[in-house]
Amino acid sequence: MPLSRMRTGLAVALAGAGLVVSGCANPSVGSDRDDPTKPVTLKFWHGWSQSGEVKAVDDSIARFEKLHPNITVKSVGNVSDATMNQALRAGGDDAPDVVSSFTTNNVGQYCSSGMWADLDPFMKKTGVEKGKVFPKTLLDYTSYEGTQCALPLLADSFGLYYNKDAFKKAGIARPPRTMSELQRDAVKLTSRRKDGSYERVGIMPNFRLYQNSPDRLFGQWGPTYFGKDGAARLAEDPKTKDFFRTQRALVSAQGGYRPLEKFRTAFGDEMSSQNAFLTQKVAMHMDGEWRGLMLKEGKATFDWGTAPMPVPDDQAAKYGRGYLTGTVAGIAHSSTHQNAAWELVKFLTVNTDQVVRFANAIHNVPSTKAALASPKLDTDPTFRAFIDIAQNPHSTALPPSVNGGQYVTALQDFSYNVEAGKVPDLGKGLRALDAQIDADNLQSEN
Repeated sequence: MPLSRMRTGLAVALAGAGLVVSGCANPSVGSDRDDPTKPVTLKFWHGWSQSGEVKAVDDSIARFEKLHPNITVKSVGNVSDATMNQALRAGGDDAPDVVSSFTTNNVGQYCSSGMWADLDPFMKKTGVEKGKVFPKTLLDYTSYEGTQCALPLLADSFGLYYNKDAFKKAGIARPPRTMSELQRDAVKLTSRRKDGSYERVGIMPNFRLYQNSPDRLFGQWGPTYFGKDGAARLAEDPKTKDFFRTQRALVSAQGGYRPLEKFRTAFGDEMSSQNAFLTQKVAMHMDGEWRGLMLKEGKATFDWGTAPMPVPDDQAAKYGRGYLTGTVAGIAHSSTHQNAAWELVKFLTVNTDQVVRFANAIHNVPSTKAALASPKLDTDPTFRAFIDIAQNPHSTALPPSVNGGQYVTALQDFSYNVEAGKVPDLGKGLRALDAQIDADNLQSEN
């Protein structure tokens, strides 16, 4: 995950109704409306904003323009989904031709509304066999109900960062592999001052910390969000209750919600030198592959390692899995230069050398099978752990929805109440959550 994406999060989830393109039957069918060999200028909007990220984007564009001297690309960075989609609704000469998003949750909206072009016709006529190029999980989160309106543009996988020095001092030989081991180790690693206040916690399980969005930890269970009929099924899936019980047990074992929450609010900003893992206020931490680069740049004063997140005890054989997400790229439905735009999208997402170079530059996981296997990929073992997670067949991503990330936001709000002890009847609460998600989806469809 690019550093700038962390500030975007779920806040960019859009209301489904606002994405509908009036009178649009999606004119994108790999049309011949433009000749990609003719001189043309494309507008590429993306969300990267950090200097190193922007340089990596600009370097990528320079490589593309060298291969396609007739195509000039003007890039605009630090663009949110809300701003991008407002421009796409308005259309006209100021709208972008190529778009990218950090929010895979919104792909269902992009595809169902027709605002992003169907890419299958473009792939067909240029010989790109997507099933051979991209891992299945990444294809799943870039399509919706058979429409492939986006392609993966680097990926993110979530794993466990752990303080090796603290592990050694506590007599812990290896990172935990199951949730019961996680709880046991967290207790051993938690230390307090003489006044009883925390000096360090084994792991901060509270959902408001940094990347601790509940859907990410929930991915270790392999949950079922929706049934085949599209209706929410969280209350029916026994994994859901087990997830919340495990999280609450982890909280209780380390002192309870209120003391932990008080300690969490004293942590420094995720992006700063006062990050809780970097300052050793937490001994274990769930995060993405980009964190390793930040730890090196922050000159961590302790030895640290990476591993997959633990799995539920009854799924021990699936250890190695993780939660996956990533950046996606597509073509604006309103672009009059769609064939030229496809050349840029194809280069950014399919070209092996480009994907590897971009991944190495911003420390993200490559999004093609060939790039994942490339000998040119960063060989740092703390980074390779996330490559392995991305390739694990049990790793999961959020399913697309017609209203984007609205159901994830609903789960997040519900989870805050659960951990705070405001949901006395978990089963009843989950049934109400399903009803809320279904009502939101129905409203978006109408």
